[in-house]
Amino acid sequence: MFPLGSVLLPGETLPLRIFEPRYAAMFDELLAGDRTFGVVLIERGSEVGGGDDRDSVGTLAHVQAWAETGHGRYSVNCMGTRRIVVDHWLTDDPYPRAVTRELPDEPGGDPDWPSLLGKRAQLQLLCGQGGRRDQQLRWIASQLAEPVDYAGPDREEASWRAASDLPLGAADRRKALAAPDPAARVDVLVSAVDDLIAALRFRLQA
Repeated sequence: MFPLGSVLLPGETLPLRIFEPRYAAMFDELLAGDRTFGVVLIERGSEVGGGDDRDSVGTLAHVQAWAETGHGRYSVNCMGTRRIVVDHWLTDDPYPRAVTRELPDEPGGDPDWPSLLGKRAQLQLLCGQGGRRDQQLRWIASQLAEPVDYAGPDREEASWRAASDLPLGAADRRKALAAPDPAARVDVLVSAVDDLIAALRFRLQA
């Protein structure tokens, strides 16, 4: 297991620099095996040194490419594949480990794509207007500029892609990760973008 201060979603890439001895030992074993490991959000604490509080919902990651950058150091590129849940944690000796199982999406209903796309367009417009005096908002607007179409037969894949496309913080991304089905995930995203729009409007007025 690799606890992080950020949330990895299925379908996302994850670059890592491995330098702690415990994770160097872990990756020595991973690279000699199936190259998969679990990633969970650190709810409280630091990525370095241990002693952190960890979430129970995470993502299985697969190592796609790596390079050894020194003794016990790696540069690694990974891809999030499937959602997992931690049943219980084992000891961190010699590195973090847990008993996990896959957490597939439930069937659910049809996602409310029109509501999400409408909120996305509002966010882009607001950031574009505010970008005249705020470089960060200008950058957000540029990230949302590409047209998107989430309609398609694979609702689960589309819902993960929609979550990845949006400039959300770890708490909202974690809610999306834990949502039981694609429709519920899109509802989480609509609410999160609505909250973000309200916060940005207040910031710009202030």
